[in-house]
Amino acid sequence: MSDSIAKSFEHTRDNAFLLKHVNLIINKSELEKIAEVPKVVLASMASLEVGFSHDIFVEWATEAKNLVLFTEKGQFGTLARMLQVDPPPKAVKVTLSKRVPLVGDELKAYEEEQNRIRKEEALKVTLSKEEELRASHGSDANVADPMVIDVSSSHISSASGSRSSGHLDIFIDGFIPPATSVAPMFPFFETKAEWDDYGEVINPDDYIMKEEDQDQALMQGDLDGKLEEGSAHLLLDSAPSKVISNEMTVQVKCGLTYMDFEGRSDGRSVKSIISHVAPLKLVLVHGSAEATEHLKQHCIKHVCPHVYAPHIEETIDVTSDLCAYKVQLSERLMSNVLLKKLGDYEIAWVDAEVGKTNDMLTLLPLSSAPPTHKSVLIGDLKLADFKQFLASQGVQVEFTGGALRCGEHVTLRKISDASQKGGTGAQQILIEGPLTEEYYKIRKHLYSQFYLL
Repeated sequence: MSDSIAKSFEHTRDNAFLLKHVNLIINKSELEKIAEVPKVVLASMASLEVGFSHDIFVEWATEAKNLVLFTEKGQFGTLARMLQVDPPPKAVKVTLSKRVPLVGDELKAYEEEQNRIRKEEALKVTLSKEEELRASHGSDANVADPMVIDVSSSHISSASGSRSSGHLDIFIDGFIPPATSVAPMFPFFETKAEWDDYGEVINPDDYIMKEEDQDQALMQGDLDGKLEEGSAHLLLDSAPSKVISNEMTVQVKCGLTYMDFEGRSDGRSVKSIISHVAPLKLVLVHGSAEATEHLKQHCIKHVCPHVYAPHIEETIDVTSDLCAYKVQLSERLMSNVLLKKLGDYEIAWVDAEVGKTNDMLTLLPLSSAPPTHKSVLIGDLKLADFKQFLASQGVQVEFTGGALRCGEHVTLRKISDASQKGGTGAQQILIEGPLTEEYYKIRKHLYSQFYLL
């Protein structure tokens, strides 16, 4: 939010989110009650295929004074995309759907089907409980007990014989339970939780609100006071119903305008982002064929040579052939290396040869004299910071045409190779001017801004 909104809230507690001229409407009947005045309706869905936007479009499209403002590109095959072409169609076919309650034979058939489903579910629950009962007591089927209590008839048998299918109360004299007994003291049956790869197996029904509780919660919320009796009836109505659809032709006489409010990057921004990422390989997906081909040719020319634009269900191999090796630095090598501090790190130039020590690759000192190498300057020079540094050293300096004018005759300019790594690779610092004492002085100051290896 802007500073003015934040300060206004701090001093006057004026809440910017209390929209004075915005009304929440949850059905079309409320919209029809509003007076015939100019108004803006924010409706969903953006495709115009379903929802309030679909219903409102059918009614408003025939009036020339109305306007449909699209804030995003419609998906292919939708009504919104058909209206966004240039020129737009003068008439479109739409499908109107309406929910009506079931009556007569349809209602009777529906109720019979629901009764059949409920009976099947009740039968499944009964069979499941019987199966669990058999599984929990199947282990004591072949065990002889001193006394068996038949729960069904309350008749005590002195010999091990017939058993009831219910729970058994087992009495053992002497309080010495055999190892195979089940609940020797009290009829307690432990319920063990089942586990799978994702944890404990739960029953979703235990976490589902009852219908009466759900209805009560909805009514208590009341959508900040906007849920009226008619709206509540629409939301909570569970009467059997069906959807009737019919197709009609709508004459499009209203205005149609598209304004991009998606907040997506345009082509120029995408190119700039890819250049700064500096990928070694690039895969382009989505987008139209023309846009993808254009971006592919741009990336091949300016970003990296390996650019792929696969088609749907096409497989590509982007495996890299780069290899990383873990090596050990020998003490003989490190004793002759001069490390220089660079921020939180220490850097140095190393010339070595690869050897093997205890089955591990090791960098060893060269057996011969190391070859010469070009000096490497490490650092990131910012001309604005360098300008202040030269000014502190008593050098007259100013920016002229993107270059740094130092003294009377020396010019310093910074050049990046945009064709490699999107401008993030090696930089070139050009210093131009006659070979005078001033030239060498400025060059010395320039070198002091880098680490020389």
